[in-house]
Amino acid sequence: MAASLLAREVSDLCLGKPALRSLSVSATVGDALTTLKRSRDNYISFWNCNHGHFSEVDKVDAVAALDDCRCVGKVCVADIIGFLCKEENLSNPGIALQAPVSVLIPKTGDFVRHLESNASLVEAMDLILEGVQNIVIPMEIGGKNSRKKLLQNNLSKSTLHNGRQYCWLTQEDMVRYLVNSISLFSSAAVNPINSLDIINVQDIPAVHYDDPASSALPLLAKCLEMQTSVAIIDGDGKLIGEISPYTLNSCDEDVAAAIATLSAGELMAYIDFGGPPEDLIQLVKERLQERKLVKALELMEDDSGNSSVSSSCSSSSDDEFGVGRSVV
Repeated sequence: MAASLLAREVSDLCLGKPALRSLSVSATVGDALTTLKRSRDNYISFWNCNHGHFSEVDKVDAVAALDDCRCVGKVCVADIIGFLCKEENLSNPGIALQAPVSVLIPKTGDFVRHLESNASLVEAMDLILEGVQNIVIPMEIGGKNSRKKLLQNNLSKSTLHNGRQYCWLTQEDMVRYLVNSISLFSSAAVNPINSLDIINVQDIPAVHYDDPASSALPLLAKCLEMQTSVAIIDGDGKLIGEISPYTLNSCDEDVAAAIATLSAGELMAYIDFGGPPEDLIQLVKERLQERKLVKALELMEDDSGNSSVSSSCSSSSDDEFGVGRSVV
């Protein structure tokens, strides 16, 4: 039974998944931020090609070029916020947003890999065990001449590459699939979760309540990869909250100013789903003024130039850092 389960094709796990929205790796950080805000996507994928539109002259060459199209990484709002929090970028966020998005994509590691839709689940699991974070799977869109028709009808949009659309297959997808099927081959389903030795209680990323929120940034970068959060602890080492990349993924870029100026405990209150308290808003502005970070202060002003924060964070669920995101 277990062998039959693991022999299933990865396409079985992709049913109902949305097609990847994508940009060329030559796009800017600002392009990525704008695309994420305009969509309900939690991530935007980046490819080493840009075949969104073709002229009549280019169509023949474009069909051949599609075969070289590969996904090289993905970016979420939390990645962009972390980038803007760097001291050199806080001093001029406008220039930072013009940087190529490649600065957000890890230069080392093999976090994204491609698999064909008829690959087995075992093949996908082997990649995950090797450290791959996301697997890109082609989605069938029907018809032997679908690639040609899509090009001829100018239907190749931001979700089309290699003549096909693609979706993510993540660690979470496979774990959910196996957990849903575990009763078929194991008694683990009826055992308490704390008896399965699957909860990591060691090396938990944590910062003290009074530590600068910026000290959590290196940990947050790792949390994005490991799909976890940074624990906030008090003087006795007791857990009092968390800074979650899931929550940051539902924030606007102006939260970078709060991360740069507040303590970890203050940041928890600032990114609360009820919206930042007025006293913390003013505290952030005062500290930005003290540090002469005028451009960063502008992130906290709306288009009318008043003193209110332009946005706060919205609630999110835990499906790939949230099923839906109402703000971003």
